[in-house]
Amino acid sequence: MIPSNDNNGGKERRTLWIVLLLNAAIAAGFFVSGFFADSSALIANGVDNLSDTAVYALSLVALTRGQTWKTRAAVASGVMLLIFAGGILIDVGRRYLQGSEPIGPTMMVMSAIAGVVNYLCLRLLQRLKDPDVNLRAATTFSFNDFISNGGILIAGVLVLWLGTNWPDLLVGFATAIIAIKGGVEILRDARAETKKSERRSS
Repeated sequence: MIPSNDNNGGKERRTLWIVLLLNAAIAAGFFVSGFFADSSALIANGVDNLSDTAVYALSLVALTRGQTWKTRAAVASGVMLLIFAGGILIDVGRRYLQGSEPIGPTMMVMSAIAGVVNYLCLRLLQRLKDPDVNLRAATTFSFNDFISNGGILIAGVLVLWLGTNWPDLLVGFATAIIAIKGGVEILRDARAETKKSERRSS
């Protein structure tokens, strides 16, 4: 039994390292392309993937700690998602008031690349057996990212077709809403795990 647990822990660490590095690379791609394409949606997803990278780092630390550490890391993940969502809403509001000129083709290409990478991350995380609260949070992040990538692709098509910035702003806003939903779900999961642990110890 012990070797089996050790092997499972090693697989979890390898998986988290892979998704961490992939998310760091995609975040950099989103920031660069978002800056040159003047796209709120791309920058929003760049911030999202950067926060995911930090959360995966927390998850790696939590793997070598007890259940309390894992629950705390999940709480930190949820809070980071909510903070990220607030920042994106502010950016969308600024672009709405000041105006922007997003470049549709750049949005489409970057979203397609990110979609493939995030789908790979999601599949890797879903293959882990009996994921703890922290790994479930990581899976939520990857799922949210994959959905957001689809939104950027559609927005890029509409921006190119209509010649307006509202599809870009709409996806940026939707990305923030998805992040809020994911953050709340993670915090609820962490709270349920805390109550479960308290019942075991009583």
